[in-house]
Amino acid sequence: MAISLGFGPADLARCRFAYSPVFETLAAVRVATGPQGPGQHHRRWLEDARPRQRTLDLRPITLLQPRRGYTPDFLAPPPLAPSSDIDAELTRIAATPAPVVHEEIKMSLRETPGAEASELGRLLLGDPAEVLSFLTHLIRAAWRALVEPVWPRVRALLEADIAYRSRRLAEGGLDHLFADLNRTLHWTGDTLVRDPGGDEHVELAGRGVLLMPSVFKWEEAIVITQPPWQPTVSYPARGLGGLWQPVHGSPTAALERLLGRTRAALLAALEEPTSTTWLAHRHALAPSTVSEHIKVLRDAGLVVGERHRHEIRYRRTGIGSALARGGE
Repeated sequence: MAISLGFGPADLARCRFAYSPVFETLAAVRVATGPQGPGQHHRRWLEDARPRQRTLDLRPITLLQPRRGYTPDFLAPPPLAPSSDIDAELTRIAATPAPVVHEEIKMSLRETPGAEASELGRLLLGDPAEVLSFLTHLIRAAWRALVEPVWPRVRALLEADIAYRSRRLAEGGLDHLFADLNRTLHWTGDTLVRDPGGDEHVELAGRGVLLMPSVFKWEEAIVITQPPWQPTVSYPARGLGGLWQPVHGSPTAALERLLGRTRAALLAALEEPTSTTWLAHRHALAPSTVSEHIKVLRDAGLVVGERHRHEIRYRRTGIGSALARGGE
């Protein structure tokens, strides 16, 4: 049993990447409340988030996200741009027409036996405008409790994944891109297959595909083919295993003596193009301190900065990489 996406010539030009704060929030709620637990990847995150989670009743979101079944599309509209912010996405959710809210909630509750007749189910099937306002505020509260405190780290990992995948695509096309996207995905020349995963074949027919890395949807890749989504593949972001690990150790003593402990650590951290905000968060430093050290490394020809939308990301030069590898 597998689900497959058939690519035509027009689809090759319509492959795009994006990430979604709301999608990550809903996935974080599933990790925090689901029976499967956080797994090895998110245990440390959940231990830190648990006190904040206890102040919320997340059962409405959990009920509308059955483990196997339909989750209302309006709760996480497909991203329109490569990146978005939580306020913009919540504004889109809040604009959902009332009939759509009622119908999609009803479809979701049918996936769970007895849910429609339960007290919570009856609440969710109440006045659509009131229910929509309630769910929008609850998603925002879940974002603030579970995701916002770690968003700089999460966003940096998602953007680093997209940068890496984009380079793979540029270097070798879809063959190269899909070769290591996820163990459940296989590229056969003109078809992307997710195995196991249902029993469906979808011709993209010029719609292309949205590729969406996720931190909290960590178990496996998922394929979304139903409107209003562009055909979408969400997959675990690269580097997830070390996301919550504290920074231990340091570059070798020789590299520290040459550059200083902090500059050596920052140089070693630049495996992917990275912003000073992420570096500050990762190394528990003030952004201004990171900026000062990066300037020294840049002036020495060890790193260069490249503009990415609204921020500058830094990467090692060839000399910087050789120095960092030598230090390691």
